[in-house]
Amino acid sequence: MKKEVIIISLGGSTIVPDDIDAVFLKKFRELILRYKRKYKFVLITGGGRICRKYQKAAKKIANIPADDLDWIGIEASRFNAYLVKYILGVKKDIIRDPTKKLALKDIAVGGGWKPGRSTDYDAVMLAKNLKAKMLVNISNVPYLYDKDPNKYISAKKILNIGWKDFRKLIGDKWVPGLNKIFDPMAVKLAQKINLKLVLIGNDTGNLKNLLAGKKFRGSVVYDINKK
Repeated sequence: MKKEVIIISLGGSTIVPDDIDAVFLKKFRELILRYKRKYKFVLITGGGRICRKYQKAAKKIANIPADDLDWIGIEASRFNAYLVKYILGVKKDIIRDPTKKLALKDIAVGGGWKPGRSTDYDAVMLAKNLKAKMLVNISNVPYLYDKDPNKYISAKKILNIGWKDFRKLIGDKWVPGLNKIFDPMAVKLAQKINLKLVLIGNDTGNLKNLLAGKKFRGSVVYDINKK
C-alpha cells in the first residue's frame, strides 16, 4: 500500500523556545518513528527565536543587508534540522534545496534554502514536488486567531478558513525574521496548489490524534470549493 506523504513545518520556537525543549523533542521523535509505518514524513525546521536573537544582535552591531540577515536565519534553521535529523536516526543529509528531486523512503529532514524564502515556503515547495495533500504547521500557537492573542485578550479562534480570507489575514510581505503563524509568500504557493494546511500547537498528543485520523485541536486552511 502506497504511503501518504505528510509535510511538517516544525517551528524553531517549538525546538528551542528558550532552551532546547528535550521533553517535546523526545515525544515528537517517538510519534514520528511510530507513524512512519503509515506515512512518509518530510520535516522542515524553522530558526525560531534563536534565529531572531542572532538577527537582532547583528542589526545592533552593523548595517546588515536583508539577504545576509536571511542567511543567519537559514543557518539557524539548518542547525535545528541537524538536531532533528540525528535524534530520528535519519542517514541522509538535510534538505537544503526543496526544488531538487527527493527520493523519499520514510523520513527526510530539511532546513532553510535561500534568502527571500522562509522554511514555510520550503515546506510548501516540497509538498508541491512530492504531491503531498497536507502540510502540518507546528508552532507555539495552537490555533489561528483573528489577531495576535499575545497582544489582544479579545482575539478569537478561527477553526476553518479559505485561502482567500487567510491571505487577507496574513498579509503579503516577507521580511527576514518575520514572526507570523505562516509565511505570506508560502501562502500564495499553497493556495495555488490547493494544499490543505493544518495549524496546530506543540502538543504531541494532539498531533497523534491528527495522524490517527481522530478529532484534533487546531485550525484548517483549505480551498473552500474542495472539501
